[in-house]
Amino acid sequence: MIGAAAALAMLWTLAAGLAGDPVPYAVAVAAEPVVEPAAPAEGSDLASDLSVEQAALMDGDPDWRASARLYHAGGGGATGNDSLGCRPVAMRTVAVDPRVIPRRTKLFIRETVGLRLADGSVHDGYWYASDTGGAIKGAKIDLFTGQGRGSMRQAQRLNMRTLTIVDAGDFDGCPPAWENASN
Repeated sequence: MIGAAAALAMLWTLAAGLAGDPVPYAVAVAAEPVVEPAAPAEGSDLASDLSVEQAALMDGDPDWRASARLYHAGGGGATGNDSLGCRPVAMRTVAVDPRVIPRRTKLFIRETVGLRLADGSVHDGYWYASDTGGAIKGAKIDLFTGQGRGSMRQAQRLNMRTLTIVDAGDFDGCPPAWENASN
């Protein structure tokens, strides 16, 4: 006589076989649409598009170097408010270890300047340290990308990389929305 667990496993295998063969990971990934980053507009020079403040932050010495991870809302990602009690702002909110980077610090992350966003706009490099996380220890940061796993595509090249971060001042309240974030 077979055990209940073995019988359940056999039943599961038969049910899965009726639904068709499993799709290998490489095939599933290859079927996803590839989104190539848009090339800069002709005649556009990133250096000439920077404000005086951004140019100074690009040229100055970094205050931190931190290993970046991406996180999103939904599907096991972030839910609710950040550690300041604010709603996270996509491509603006950063989770930090407050012993390394103080909360309420306006950050300028050089590698994000010029990053093409999902709506076609270009990132100005400003982020806001308004969240913390249990897995963020030391020189690590988590960049909030938005709602759902698909929101991470635009910033995927930053995942697991060491980023150059400059202290661009402090902010009060919650991280600002995109319309006035770099002001």
